[in-house]
Amino acid sequence: MFARRKSLKSLLLAATMVGALCPQVWADEVIDTNPNPPDNKPGETTVKIEPTESTSTSTSTSTSTSTSPSPSPSPSASSPSSSSSSSSSSSSSEVAAPKDYDKDSKIVSPESIPVSKVPDKVGIIETSRGYYMDVEHWKAKPKVARPKIGLALGGGGARGAAHVPVIRALEKEGIKFDYIAGTSIGSVVGGLYAAGVSLDDMEDEFENGKLMRNFMTVSLAVRIAVSPVMLMPRVFGSKEYDGLYRGNKFRKYLVKGLSCHDLNIEDLKIPFAAVSLNLLDGKPYMIRKGNLGFAMQSSSAVPGLRKPVEIGEYLFVDGGALCNLPVKQVREMGADFVIAVNIDQPFPAAKKEEFRKIGSVTTRMLNWDLWEMDMPQSQLADITIQPDTTGVSLISTKKSDAIKCVKAGEKAVQEALPLLREKLKNYGIATSPQQSE
Repeated sequence: MFARRKSLKSLLLAATMVGALCPQVWADEVIDTNPNPPDNKPGETTVKIEPTESTSTSTSTSTSTSTSPSPSPSPSASSPSSSSSSSSSSSSSEVAAPKDYDKDSKIVSPESIPVSKVPDKVGIIETSRGYYMDVEHWKAKPKVARPKIGLALGGGGARGAAHVPVIRALEKEGIKFDYIAGTSIGSVVGGLYAAGVSLDDMEDEFENGKLMRNFMTVSLAVRIAVSPVMLMPRVFGSKEYDGLYRGNKFRKYLVKGLSCHDLNIEDLKIPFAAVSLNLLDGKPYMIRKGNLGFAMQSSSAVPGLRKPVEIGEYLFVDGGALCNLPVKQVREMGADFVIAVNIDQPFPAAKKEEFRKIGSVTTRMLNWDLWEMDMPQSQLADITIQPDTTGVSLISTKKSDAIKCVKAGEKAVQEALPLLREKLKNYGIATSPQQSE
């Protein structure tokens, strides 16, 4: 008995010491208590959302982006259950009514988040992974006179820096997107872009490592080392979902500087979907309505690393488990012509000697699994741009890796532009390249 008490005292002492010496370890575990972001600081990007009329099914959005060189990209925050209260099934015939909320409230709750009225076809929509049979299905569809253009942004953690120069080059070609779908880091870049955050700002956040450092609030090694202490609340009856990080700090970082209450997906200037996997039924879903911050947090909740995100009756994790390159999803949104950006590593033939290193077989099989999953989705696209991200870790915070991905994105998109121009010309769409200053 004495030994048990001594062990318990030692454990509690360790917990106290960790909390005192490493307060940042606990930062990600704090419950949301203040939904109101601080006043915007110089260099932050802001998005102003005009409230929707209670009788209207559309929203009007005005965006303003700062030109300061070192901002913080971001969209809006709320609570997991808040997104759910604003989400409706695609088969539902009713539309959720807006709720009153108190701007000065210090507690985030479903009732504190206003819900815009949107058509019942927009919400959390079940989808499925891409199959080779889907390729034939979409190819059989007749061409339309003026195709709607969709952008599919794949997952890949720190490699997401490669998305930014690709989108920038497509913008310079005069290409405007009618739909955007993103998975994991693709949902973050796509969601921020659809909200009006500047590409220069996003690139800065990747290159200075801030984005990935907020993705993992403390290093993975430290989090694993203190994981026994982090389990202490379970001893006293707490029943947290499995995972090393909540993801709250990452979401708050993303939404910093944007309207906290009003920025819902349906308010974005470009129709957007974040792809996530529901742990409860094992099916992927497109989150097309509700709070943007929680949608991005859900889509990038890497299983085992980040805790699942509860939105209503769903329990979401990273959509990359089934739909890492969401081409099928952006077609289901209504796109006729799809540009896909695949940031997974290429899968070339390997040599025997490469597999003598510890961990090499596991890495190879992970790369194969992603390659095999991405292949039918890639074939569903009209054109796939794949930057060479070889050697860049999914959780890298190195500036050199971010710069490597940016350069890889620039190179890949320049190589793809001649074919893209030709394909768009076949649809009667002439691009108008802007001259570099």
